Amino acid sequence: MQLPLTIVILWSDEDQCYLVHLPEFPTQTFHTHGDTYEEALKNAQEVLELLIKEYQEDGKTLPQPLSANQVVTA
Repeated sequence: MQLPLTIVILWSDEDQCYLVHLPEFPTQTFHTHGDTYEEALKNAQEVLELLIKEYQEDGKTLPQPLSANQVVTA
């Protein structure tokens, strides 16, 4: 399933890895991480698939995708 959801990947000097934030799912600040940018992106995609599946199984409405302006000003 292709949904236009936001993936924010940030380097953390403290953790020495890339942290992933999924702003449409604000239950946690960071949802996953990776030692490389590519690994963080792959892990983010897996987490998104699991979150979408969970929402669908629970009958929850998926969050609306954020606009670029909403992400930048958040």
